[in-house]
Amino acid sequence: MKFLRRASGRTFQSLHVRNFRLYFIGQGISISGTWMQSLAQGYLVVAVLHGSAVDLGVTVALPFLPMLLLGPLGGVLVDRSDKRNVLFATQTVAGLLALCLGILVSTGGVTLGAIWTMAAILGLVNLLDNPARQSFVQEMVGRELLPNAVALNSALINIGRVLGPAISAVLLATVSVAACFYVNAASYAAVIVALALMRTSEITRIRTVERATGQVRAGFRYVWGVPEIRETLLAVAVVGMFAFNFTVTLPLLVLKTLHGSPAAYAFVTCSFGFGAVLGGLVVAHRARPTRSLLVALSGVFALSMSTVAVAPTVWAAALLAVPMGAASIAFLSSANALLQLRSREEMRGRVMSLYAMAFLGTTPIGAIVISLITSASNVRVAIGVGAFSILAAGTYLWLTSRERAPATVSPAAGAAA
Repeated sequence: MKFLRRASGRTFQSLHVRNFRLYFIGQGISISGTWMQSLAQGYLVVAVLHGSAVDLGVTVALPFLPMLLLGPLGGVLVDRSDKRNVLFATQTVAGLLALCLGILVSTGGVTLGAIWTMAAILGLVNLLDNPARQSFVQEMVGRELLPNAVALNSALINIGRVLGPAISAVLLATVSVAACFYVNAASYAAVIVALALMRTSEITRIRTVERATGQVRAGFRYVWGVPEIRETLLAVAVVGMFAFNFTVTLPLLVLKTLHGSPAAYAFVTCSFGFGAVLGGLVVAHRARPTRSLLVALSGVFALSMSTVAVAPTVWAAALLAVPMGAASIAFLSSANALLQLRSREEMRGRVMSLYAMAFLGTTPIGAIVISLITSASNVRVAIGVGAFSILAAGTYLWLTSRERAPATVSPAAGAAA
């Protein structure tokens, strides 16, 4: 029992910080609403508007397009700003966008064009929201608890991935598609209230920068000049582009290939989310992320994704989605914490904007590429391509770490040791 208490205390230690606890609760409610809308939007495009795989790919891609094109600019703006104030603004606008989409669905005025317009505007919001949220974590918990808080936040995202689709499936079956968008709009209020209740005296603001020319270029030069940051970002970009397209591949696999129902799609999504929660908690228990851990996780992630690609039934896909979800979030949360710990505070917004650009900003390209692969062959091949990309990224991390290993300790230093 003592061991379990110690393990539990270590896993959830950042929740002892009041401000992060408030943020954690607010984010939990909001993220559940976001995943509700994600499932409802995919169902709306595929089942109601009878969209194609490419239509779904464009819908998924548009919220991330601004991040791909303008990500470093968003990072510079965040580096200059109070992160909490940025989050107040972005969460408010995102809630209003969800409300507008719900009204369009209720009144029968929703079209693919309307969905794509709202998605593009949300992408502009995410341009600031994502690096602000990533950077704000350290301001709440400090540097020592940062890896734990990042991992718990990743687990929280996937608790929402479990709860959101489950609630969404119930609302789709008993109320309407529009209800999912209304509930999501209301869920943003939880984050706004949490931010308002925080004790500002307990927020340790990381260093900001004054407005100056050349700050975007300076961010690129800094990232390229630190090998560990550069290599981690390149690996995340490959994985984000070709593997993390589950909002495209999972509905097509379940609804089209395995001929499952919307409830079956929600069930597979929940299984993936459950596994991701487990993966996040395991990483939260570790004190520090390492390069060797990223390499190992990439291998597990690639293997588990390969098994999902050949799943013969919905039940098999749901079962195999659990280890895939665990490995995926363990990989991402470890990479996220590694980047934050290795980067300077005044560069944090730009580094995390490039992380968002690598992971989320590549989604427009990846979603379209995966959709085209699916159209030319089938979704199983598309998922297999994703698995191969993860294996390639892990191999790259392993090779680059081996190349630098002999240079890390000089002969004199080794003799002294």
